[in-house]
Order: sequence, then C-alpha cells, then structure tokens
Amino acid sequence: MSSWAPHLPSSLQPILQPCLPELRRRVPRPRPWLSPRDNGSGSVGSKRPEVKCARASQKSPDDYHATLRALNSRGRKPRKSLGQHYMLNSEINDQLAGAANVGEGDVVLEIGPGTGSLTNVLISSGATVLAVEKDPYMAALVEERFADTGRLKVVEEDFVKCNIGSHISLLLESLSASGGKARFAKVVSNIPFNISKDVVKQLLPMGDIFSEVVLLLQAKTAVRLVGSSVRTSEYRPINLFVNFYSDPEYKFDVPRSSFFPQPNVDAAVVTFKLKKTADYPAVCSTKSFFSLVNSAFNGKRKMLRNTLQHICTPLEIETALQHVGLPATSRPEELTLDDFVKLHNLLVRP
Repeated sequence: MSSWAPHLPSSLQPILQPCLPELRRRVPRPRPWLSPRDNGSGSVGSKRPEVKCARASQKSPDDYHATLRALNSRGRKPRKSLGQHYMLNSEINDQLAGAANVGEGDVVLEIGPGTGSLTNVLISSGATVLAVEKDPYMAALVEERFADTGRLKVVEEDFVKCNIGSHISLLLESLSASGGKARFAKVVSNIPFNISKDVVKQLLPMGDIFSEVVLLLQAKTAVRLVGSSVRTSEYRPINLFVNFYSDPEYKFDVPRSSFFPQPNVDAAVVTFKLKKTADYPAVCSTKSFFSLVNSAFNGKRKMLRNTLQHICTPLEIETALQHVGLPATSRPEELTLDDFVKLHNLLVRP
C-alpha cells in the first residue's frame, strides 16, 4: 500500500486494498498539522485548527470514510450484481429530500437504503421511512443504525418482487391508528440503475397510495423518460406510460464522482407527480390501451394500419386515424398520448 495508507484506521485495511485507485482520488493528503512528524505542539506547519463539537441535533456525517467504515463493519464490498453505488455527497441527499418536500409526519418509501445516508436525511426531516433492502447485511446495518429513532421499518426483500402496496398500506394504517395524519406516502430513493425501469413501472400506477416519486436515475434514463417527445428517435411506449400515470419533471444533474464506487455514467434526479385513478386519461381498459400502444411500437417505422391489423382491418384503422385528425399513413412515433387515447377508444370496444 502507498505510504499514506497506514495513517488510516487499521480496521479499514481489509477493504482498502481493492479500493486503492478510488481512494487515491478521494482521500486528501495530510495537511501540515496532521503530519506524523508533528509532536502535538503545532510547531510543524500552520496552526492546528480549532475543533468544535457538533451539536447533538446535527446529522452524523455520511462521507467516504463513514461509508467505508459502515461497509467494513459488515465485511462487505459494493456488489456490482446488486447495482450498489453509495452516495457520498450529503448535499445531494438533502436535495433529494427537498425535491419531495419531505417534512414532519411524512411517510417515505426508500428503495435500497444501503448504509443509510439518505435515510439519515429523511428521518432527520421528520419522516417515517419504510426501507426495502435486498442485501441482508445492509438491511441489518441500517436497521441497527436507526433503531433508537422509532422512525424506520426495514423490509428485507427484492423490491421488484415484493408487494409494496401491502407494506406501505399497513404502515399508513398503523400510523393513522396511533394518531398520525399521513394519508399518502412519498417515494425518495437513490435506486440501483439496473432496476430503474422496473421501479418506474411498479410505482407510477400507485397514485392512490403515493403522492409523488423522486428518483435518482442514470442521466440517460432520466432524459429518455422525461425529455423524449413525439417524432424523436427516443420516443417509446415508456414515455406514454410515464405521462399516462404522472407529470414528470427533470430536476438536476448528479455527477458520477458523487458515488462510491464511481459508476461509468452520470446521474440525474427526476420527480413524478402521480395522478389519482380518477385523473387518468379516459380509456375503457388500461390493459387494452397499453397492449395497443406496445403493438403499435413493435413496428416503429411501420404504419399503424399495418401494425394494428390484429385489432381490426386496415380500413377501420385508417378511418379511426382520420377521425383523430391524423393521416391514414401515420406511424406510432407521430402520435401523442391524447392521440393514442382517442385511437384506442375508437378501435377497442368496452
């Protein structure tokens, strides 16, 4: 190991060896007053800085060293298979909570809390947190860290397989029975990039439970979900899905240097204001609507009169398109959400 590594706590040695390239970039070299030649008198280098005790009410720091200590306490390393990248920038966590206006009495779902850096901010803001964590070691760590707050419930499950509606409903009912006022929950999460699409598909139709969803996503995914529009190459069924169930907004960028280990891509934060069932676009069946949309995009460059022939004849499709005010030769990438709703209601009978 390099000459400066031994000055770090010896308890970190097992985990530091594979992390040296990352560590060299992130750990500052000792300032003069921390030099091993300093006998404590402050005679070497500049004057030793004054040390002030943090107030008890302040959040404990969640930085690079704290993250390593937390991981090492469980003998863990970030697992690529679980998409584990830990947030090191406390300001980003504050902004995530701020994007959802998290405050006293809120109930917040967090997916993949890891070492609890975002959980720390949410609980300090007055929220009760339901944390879903697949990694049993991290689940135990975060549960132990906030055990004395009375504001955390940990569910050790794979989020994409769990019945989150049941978990959050039980928590809301429990809080209501004990005098709480929360009627809807919020979602605030720094999620693994590899399950982003699954998380979005699972959460957005739950507007009768969650009021809003704030997610830290891979930057390209965030742009595709929010920025892709009609007549662009990135326009996909997921864009219609997102706008059917929510009002999305791209909030801010997050550089890759904010994470450990550092991913190969930047990130971004997106908010989704969820619609209640009564506010969804008027279709007789959401299942048949998205079935039509997916069929239409199966041949993205093909005309709808060809891709939707399993629903009705090409002539009926052309007639329906003309009723919507579109050319008979229209392709799926040329239709807005409202266009697809009108077309569906003309072609699909209740």
